[in-house]
Amino acid sequence: MRIALLTYRGNMFCGGQGVYASNLAHGLHALGHEVHVISGPPLPSLDPEIPLHEIPNGNYFARDGQDILSDGSPFAALLPGNLWELGLTRLGVFPEMTAFGVRLMLRWAQLQQKHAFEVVLDNQSLCWGLLALQATGVPVVATIHHPLHIDRLSDFEIEPSFHRKWKRTLYFPLFMQQRVAPRLARILTVSQASAAEIERFFGISRKEISVVYNGTDTEIFRPISTRKTSDLIFVGRTEDRKKGIPYLLEALAQTPEHVTLKIVDGRIPPRGLVPRTIERLGLAGRITIVDRMLDVDELVREYASARVALVPSFFEGFGFPASEAMACGLPVIASDGGALPEVVGTGGQTGRIVPFRDARALARAITELCSKPEEDLEAMGRRARERILSVFSWREAARNTAEVLEEAVRAHRQP
Repeated sequence: MRIALLTYRGNMFCGGQGVYASNLAHGLHALGHEVHVISGPPLPSLDPEIPLHEIPNGNYFARDGQDILSDGSPFAALLPGNLWELGLTRLGVFPEMTAFGVRLMLRWAQLQQKHAFEVVLDNQSLCWGLLALQATGVPVVATIHHPLHIDRLSDFEIEPSFHRKWKRTLYFPLFMQQRVAPRLARILTVSQASAAEIERFFGISRKEISVVYNGTDTEIFRPISTRKTSDLIFVGRTEDRKKGIPYLLEALAQTPEHVTLKIVDGRIPPRGLVPRTIERLGLAGRITIVDRMLDVDELVREYASARVALVPSFFEGFGFPASEAMACGLPVIASDGGALPEVVGTGGQTGRIVPFRDARALARAITELCSKPEEDLEAMGRRARERILSVFSWREAARNTAEVLEEAVRAHRQP
């Protein structure tokens, strides 16, 4: 098949969607398919054999006016498309997915004429432009990692003020995604938990949703020998409210004082959620913050320096921090939010599952595991890695995804 894989942000360090796009592209290519990645910045790192087509944007949501004006080409923001995007960001809207679709639509005829794609795989942009692409005669399959409605609900819970709710209502492009998703050729998702939420929020019948688990690169994420410098590790974007960081810190405050935590997040604002909560709970002496962007090898070393990984999210469509920690040989304490029980397992052999939003239950699990002998934790970590090796491979994910894409192509060709 000739596949156009779309991702409005492609870099592996911009979140789980970047990890998905890069690894799936490599997996589909290894199976013999012709895969072209069409991405907005930050761009993915791909093998030279995989063509990459950039859809540029100015990243206006994350930049202030002074930064835009000091750019090498400040007048670029005054071009009609850029000015529209810039204006929306100043109202609190996140237009990147919509803008990606518009810019892609303007280039699609040229790309399609040259490459004759048989199918499009969208990586959760769910933008209006997909309907235009599909109208040209190419079936569009979309991967929905989880509905963005869940992000908005978790934001509302932690900061329930009317001002915050209004800002987050403007931010998320829910209307667009609710209209686009049901009109596409097929929907893919990465867990049974996400499939249930897609049915709930998008009104798409469960039988129309294909579940294909993500993989984890177990050659990169692997156990290595290094000195343990903390009991616990949390890896993720702490300003993302659905990651459950306030409950994690409240739980830590209820555990013995010798228990230590390392937080790995290169984007913590100086007066963000983590610094404010640490100050309020008096936890500064028990927490180490790694506040810079890490490459993959550095991240593996950080995992190896801890005894137990924590993933206390309200909801995860899959949960790469859990699977990566397990691949590195760590037991995981995770919430029952979304797909985490599917990844970690529920038998207690590879970690513990606790109710999300329950700081006391999380504190009990932390205290229990941190009091275990080192050999017991190592045995749990070995079983955790074995689970990842047996269930979550990118080769299997690519094979199952290819089957869904082939089915969409066959259905489209039927008279």
